[in-house]
Amino acid sequence: MLKVYLSGEIHTDWREQIIAGAQGPDVSFSAPVTDHAASDDCGVAILGAEPDKFWHDHKGAKLNAIRTRKGIEDADVVVVRFGDKYKQWNAAFDAGYAAALGKSLIVLHGPDHQHALKEVDAAALAVAETPEQVVQMLRYVLTGALPG
Repeated sequence: MLKVYLSGEIHTDWREQIIAGAQGPDVSFSAPVTDHAASDDCGVAILGAEPDKFWHDHKGAKLNAIRTRKGIEDADVVVVRFGDKYKQWNAAFDAGYAAALGKSLIVLHGPDHQHALKEVDAAALAVAETPEQVVQMLRYVLTGALPG
């Protein structure tokens, strides 16, 4: 079983595209919580309100880190998507964590991010521009078959 962790931006359907294209009996997928409000507010919802936004975010970040660390540590392959709309500092952190653990890392971003992400790309085993390329990579890893 190939375990794939899908990290990064949460504002597009890239995860669904990869899961639909690469799903099968030999692959499983996991991801962070992609409900933005739930991810932001999980700490205070579970541990109690915080009047200071810093501590509100701090509680949530730490709670989310439990899930993220577990997902990355358990994964065989980590795919990290950098989107166009927002700066994904958490995605960069996840890519660095995966690289530090020696995980097989696939980075996914458009050509506009090539320069900004050059160090992240250098740590990856592959850099893709589309979810379909990631699907083809995963199929190749699983079966040895080339597309088409």
